[in-house]
Parts: sequence; C-alpha cells; structure tokens
Amino acid sequence: MILDQNGNTSIVTQEKATIIELVKKLQALYPKFKNNNIIVVLTTLNKISEQDIVEFLDISNTHRTSGQSFVIVTDKVDIMNVPYEIIVVPTLQEAYDIIEMEELERDLYSEDE
Repeated sequence: MILDQNGNTSIVTQEKATIIELVKKLQALYPKFKNNNIIVVLTTLNKISEQDIVEFLDISNTHRTSGQSFVIVTDKVDIMNVPYEIIVVPTLQEAYDIIEMEELERDLYSEDE
C-alpha cells in the first residue's frame, strides 16, 4: 500500500495485497486521514470483482457521513453493478473531479445553514 498526500486528499494505492487486507489496513490507519478526502487507487490490480468493491462499503459510509469524499479508482468493474453508496470512477482525474464537485456541494450547503 502506498499512501500519498495531495492537499486535503489522501491517495491510497494498492499494489499487491488482497482487497480484504487493504480494507483492514485502511481501517487501522483511518485516524491518520479521517479529516481528508480519500482516493483508493486499484488500477494496478489485475482482477477486481463487484464484491471486492463492496468490502469498502463500511469505511466509505463512515467517511462520507463525516463530511469527506471517498472515491475508488478502477476500470475493472462494471459500475452499474456496484452499490450506489460507493463512488467508483475509472481514472484518477475523475476522482479529483468528484471530490471537487462534492466540496462545492458541501460549501453551498453550509452557506445555506
């Protein structure tokens, strides 16, 4: 697992371990980047199933409930078969675009209060 930081976004890149191992590592390290947006890059993995993506559901829901973005990057699954609660995009640029849009939505929502 490679962990990079870009402003208020943590980028987690998985290279070798299984998805379940990655999710466990994310949960263990979560306090370290709980206040950042998170991008999980799975593009280096050869095979990913929709069930693998579902493994991220709990941490994604927790993170999004706390007011941060959680985006998975992979082009190896059919996003139509992924639960709507999990954001999956095929490229890193699209992940940044999603985060930018969600930050704008959060800013607009906080101004309305």
